[in-house]
Amino acid sequence: MAWSWRYEGANGEAAEGSTETFGNQADAESWIGQAWRELAASGVTSVVLVEDDRVDYRMSLQPPAE
Repeated sequence: MAWSWRYEGANGEAAEGSTETFGNQADAESWIGQAWRELAASGVTSVVLVEDDRVDYRMSLQPPAE
């Protein structure tokens, strides 16, 4: 099983990002924990964790609304 991230911009459109794949969910989540600030600065507003072709979950990179 391969885990990877898909990247979305403000309107849900595909955004550019790393095409790195990971052997397990923990490694993918650890990587995003280190890379999310750089991704957000480049215009990525949300990320989608994918296992092979199955979407596991979507996560916003935007600060919470106050």
